[in-house]
Amino acid sequence: MQDYKRQIVEAADAIRARVASIPDTALVLGSGSGGFAAQMESAVRIPYGEVPHMRVSTVKGHDGAFLFGAVRGRPVMVMSGRLHMYEGYEPKEITFPIRVMQELGVRTLLLTNAAGGVNTGYHEGCFMMLCDHINFTGRNPLIGPNDDSLGTRFPDMSCVYDPALRAVARAIAAEKDIPLFEGVYMQFYGPSFETPAEIRMARAMGADAVGMSTVPEAIVARHAGMRVFALSTITNMAAGVSKTPLTHAEVIETGKRVEAQFTEFLAALIAAI
Repeated sequence: MQDYKRQIVEAADAIRARVASIPDTALVLGSGSGGFAAQMESAVRIPYGEVPHMRVSTVKGHDGAFLFGAVRGRPVMVMSGRLHMYEGYEPKEITFPIRVMQELGVRTLLLTNAAGGVNTGYHEGCFMMLCDHINFTGRNPLIGPNDDSLGTRFPDMSCVYDPALRAVARAIAAEKDIPLFEGVYMQFYGPSFETPAEIRMARAMGADAVGMSTVPEAIVARHAGMRVFALSTITNMAAGVSKTPLTHAEVIETGKRVEAQFTEFLAALIAAI
């Protein structure tokens, strides 16, 4: 654990050496949402490979860099592309960037992802903010010895996604006429898409959308005492709901199609908080 903490500090120090000031708000961009980074002001880009102990993204559609800049005048740290367990990374490797953010002083974390719609009231291209999640991976990034300087041994998860941030998001969506649902996200391990039977199970368990990311980052962020908000872009309806085979290309295509709304919504949210 001491070695892990040392790695976090070394990564954070390397970032501080290249960035004039560190924002207290960070954003993680998921599949198909990399276009958001283009509208950042005066951004400093640091590829993951140039940060000590940081793993790199291997999935198409994930840039693989930290960006430090501003959105509508509000300073923000952006993780352009994330890491996944299906890439072969351990939960602690996936959440290492969140620990670095914690060391840098980030207090509010906004998470985004591409998800499959389980709720039949949803439609391709709509958005869902998370009110809760189900961790169906069988893995938890907090397993192992606990460092009390990072967070408590048994963190409460009764309210992972901050109600005040969700209220702000709800108001922004209504003002801008952006379709925004609120529901439960269920994370599977991946990389195979879920089967129709698995989707029926997910629906029976209370899930509104499914995906392959986000939950480990949210757990660690709450362990770190951060406020958390998460937004899913419903890029496809899940297996058994959709009548066509699922592809990653569809995920990227839908992400690009709703990119303007996605960018507008997130920019307004960042500016408001």
